[in-house]
Amino acid sequence: MEAKISSKNQIVIPREAREALRLKAGDKIQIVVRGERVLLLQKPKSHAGAIRGLSKSVYPAGYLEKERGSWK
Repeated sequence: MEAKISSKNQIVIPREAREALRLKAGDKIQIVVRGERVLLLQKPKSHAGAIRGLSKSVYPAGYLEKERGSWK
């Protein structure tokens, strides 16, 4: 997909992208810059809900319990 920047530095998000993110007029999006890449993300209704469960796959089973035990 391609978008053109207007003289006012605005872009129109292509329909396919809006449909993929289920965006409608008035919705807010998050823009994340990663190096030379820019990501457009649907703004979550709850940030806590959006990140809930992310850490479950980050640490191997038993790792957190072992670390907490070493604090004693």
